[in-house]
Order: sequence, then structure tokens, then C-alpha cells
Amino acid sequence: MSGWHREREARDARVEAGRAHATGKIVAAANVVDLLEAILEPGDRVCLEGDNQKQADCLARGLSRCDPGRVHDLHMVQSGIVLPEHLDIFEQGIARRLDYSYSGPQGGRIARMLYGGQIELGAVHTYLELFARYFVDLTPNVALIAGVSADRDGNLYTGPNTEDTPTVVEATAFKNGVVVAQVNEIVERVPRVDIPGDRIDFVVEADTPFYVEPLFTRDPAAMTETQILMAMMAIKGIYAEYGIRRLNHGIGFGTAAIELLLPTYAERLGLKGEIATHWALNPHPTLIPAIESGWVKQVHCFGSEVGMDRYIRERSDIFFTGSDGSLRSNRAFCQTAGLYACDLFIGSTLQIDLAGHSSTVTQNRVAGFGGAPNMGSDPHGRRHPSDTWMKAGREAQITGDPALMRGRKLVVQIVETFGEGLVPAFVERLDALELAKKIGLELAPVMVYADDVTHIVTEEGIANLLLCRNADEREQAIRGVAGYTEIGRGRDRAMVERLRQRGIVRRPEDLGIEPLDADRSLLAAKSIKDLVHWSGGLYEPPAKFRNW
Repeated sequence: MSGWHREREARDARVEAGRAHATGKIVAAANVVDLLEAILEPGDRVCLEGDNQKQADCLARGLSRCDPGRVHDLHMVQSGIVLPEHLDIFEQGIARRLDYSYSGPQGGRIARMLYGGQIELGAVHTYLELFARYFVDLTPNVALIAGVSADRDGNLYTGPNTEDTPTVVEATAFKNGVVVAQVNEIVERVPRVDIPGDRIDFVVEADTPFYVEPLFTRDPAAMTETQILMAMMAIKGIYAEYGIRRLNHGIGFGTAAIELLLPTYAERLGLKGEIATHWALNPHPTLIPAIESGWVKQVHCFGSEVGMDRYIRERSDIFFTGSDGSLRSNRAFCQTAGLYACDLFIGSTLQIDLAGHSSTVTQNRVAGFGGAPNMGSDPHGRRHPSDTWMKAGREAQITGDPALMRGRKLVVQIVETFGEGLVPAFVERLDALELAKKIGLELAPVMVYADDVTHIVTEEGIANLLLCRNADEREQAIRGVAGYTEIGRGRDRAMVERLRQRGIVRRPEDLGIEPLDADRSLLAAKSIKDLVHWSGGLYEPPAKFRNW
């Protein structure tokens, strides 16, 4: 083989072409389209930083304005499909193939485009899975990323929402790719160097600050008594019984309610210091009362949350912050922490079938699932014990040499039996299977597989699937908490009662919980304004949550 530096030479040629539109490394926002048309080639793999919060929106707008005659058939490999421009480029022929993880705000549109054949789908990945493939077979040729500020040498300050940036840059810059960063401002000296300048080829001073989605803000005023009841059951029937200290919460009002019950209901149960001390979690505003009450010891974050910057800065004992005082988040590290260092994941979903498989894919929406399959899976590579992990393992496996019996990570789905629009959460067959059939996917986009799920919590009770000894018991345990859905009405009542006697299905009364006690008075904060008071005025909620 002759020539071992062809990739490097091709990269240098791209950078040289881009320099015609730059002053040193600095590119004016008005020149973004010219820059992208100079450095991109048809068929390139491109990571346009669309995290589940931070968006390289100036670069997204620029890419959507490129000439499809010059830039076309791109293979987009990015975490989040969040902005309209992320899908506009497929309609325009600029992009053709997609590998991604999350598409919350664009879930309905991406479903229509997948069914309509406008997107050639590689796979819906977990975050860690996609990050891993950046270093194997989905390495970007060009990365378009976002940061808070940069100096003229390209040293980049990513600020609280670092998120995916280090991983994307590492994979691209060290494999002969081109990295373009949009920043809010060019400065003489960055507060801290999050990405060294030798990994950044071009810096665009954006016309507006990059967009950040307040994805993890839940207004306590919108919490229902049903969600409070489920939170009470989760705390008493799972957190207390397994002594869960290290955990991750998914997005949703059910988990936010748990956070707001820690300083009240859980405090009355005498659980302070015994549960919920160490977290892999975005800085949820609903965690503020628990932090202020001394429940929380440490939080490592995937990203930040709009309005939480001042609070985080003043709580450096709790959060991972840099010498500048701002949060240092990292999605890859936090996903790894959630996978291997946490004993519990609890989150929600849109559909659960009779085996316990779950997915956020429905007939009209393909939301992706981000990190839930990482958080919500039992990692067979784990080798360190904890009381929680070992207890769950003993429940699942009752025979064998104790020294060889693995523990189990607790994976809990907390769902109301009927979702928005009275759509049932429990189904005979996941819509994800129909999507796979229609568009020819070999593997259906299942979010959490049944063999990872240990508990299901609904307003009707808790199903402990660890204690089920065969498929029939598992099905009836799921039916036993499925409420008045068609699945719930199809239960074998006698068998469900036997499962209840064995503690596999537990109703609120079995846990000593009176459903009428599930009242909003239990919430440590009943509004966003209350959260601001708890924070001592440090929390600055986004305008759309300010209703006072």
C-alpha cells in the first residue's frame, strides 16, 4: 500500500479551502454557508451538535441553506434531532442517512419522514452506543459544535452545558476530521479551556447565543395526586426496601414528585441518609429542596439546566464545578456513571407490553430514547457489590453458589396506566415492531428490554418482576398493575391475588399507604416560585415558567 497520509492530506485540503472564508480561525456568521460548502463533500459523515439540550443552531441554519448541488447525501450522526433545521436538510436533499439517539420535539415529524421514505435510518442508538461508534465505524468527517466562548487560537469554553462536545471533538479531530465551533462570543481569554484550540479548525461568532432546551424543568404546580401516590409507593416500596443511595432519575413528573417528597414524606419515614444520596442526574430544579434539606451528597450531570447556573455555582460541594465556578458536565462520563455506578434507574415510557418491553416509539411519534437504555439496563460488566445490587440479585436468582451469584441493577418503569389523551400505556404489541416492519428495520427500536426491567409502578401498585419465576407470572404481574386498560381487564384475578400474597404485586394498602393521603400538601415545593424561594433566589427559571 502506498500513501499512509491520504486522510490527513484530504483534511488539510478542506481546511485550506475553508480559510478563504476566515480570518485566522475566526469566521463571521454571514460566511457560514460559504465555509460549510468549502469544507463539506458529498456523502460526508457529519455530526451537527444537537444534544438533548445544547444546539449548534447557527451552524444548523447555515447547513440548511447550503446548495444541494454542492452539499448532498450527507450521513448525519448526531445525538439529538431537536431543531426544525435538523430535518429540513433531509427534505432538501442535503442529508440522506441518519443515525441518532433522541428526537423529542421532532418526534412526530421524524415519524412522518421515516414512513415517507425521506430519511434512510441507520439506527436509533443509546448515547453511549452512538459515542462508541464515533470511534469505530461512524467517525465524523466534519463536526459542527457549540460553545460559550473561544479565544482567537480556538481554545473553547463550553460552560455548564458541555454535554457531548468533548466526545464529538475527540473522535473527529484525532481521525483527520474538521471541527467547526460556533460560540456566543470571541474573548481575549476563556474562563477555562474545555477544548484545546489545536482541536478546533474554525470558530464562528454566532449571530445569537446557542439555544438550550429547558428539558428537565417540571413545574410542581402541574403535579397530580396520582403522580404523588406513585412517588410514595416508589419511595416506600422500592427506595426504602432496597436502601437505594446511588441512582438516576429519568425525565417526568413521576420522578420529579419523588424528588419533592424526599424532604417531606421520606423524611417522616426516617430515610434521610439511607436513600438518594449520590446521583447521576441533570440539575433538576425539583431536586433543590432535597439538596437544601441535606439529603443529597453529590450530583454528576449529563448537561445543565436553564436557570440553574447561579445555584450550581453556590453549591460546589454538591456539583462538579471548575475553577471558574461553572458546572462541568459530560454526557459520556455521566452515562457511564449511570450504567455502572448507580444501583437504580427509574423512568417513564409510552408503551409497555406483556413481557415488560418498553418503547417511546408510537404510530405517530418516534421520540428516540437517548440514554434510557444505558441507564435502564443491567450491566454484566459490573464487578463491585453494594447492598442494593446484591439484594436485587438474590431475589432474581435463588439457587447457585452465593459467591458466583451476580447482583442486579434495579430498573423501574413508573407510568400512569393511561397517558395523554387517555392512550393506554400497556399494550399487547409495541408500535416499535410495526415501525420496524414498515421501514424494513432488522431490529425494532425497543427502549428497555423486558429482561432488564425489575419493577413497574403505576397508580394501582408495584409489580416486582424479580420475584416472578416464569413467563406466566410475569405477564400476570404486569396485568395486575395495568389498571382499567384492556391489558389490566384481561388479568387472571385469582393468579394476581396469589402473586399479591407472595409480595410480587403490591397495592398501596399493602405498603401501609392510604391513597387519600397522596395530597399536594406533601410536596416540598408546590410551584416554581417555591423552588426559587428554596434556592434563596439563586434559581432563575426560564420566562415561560414564571407565572407570578
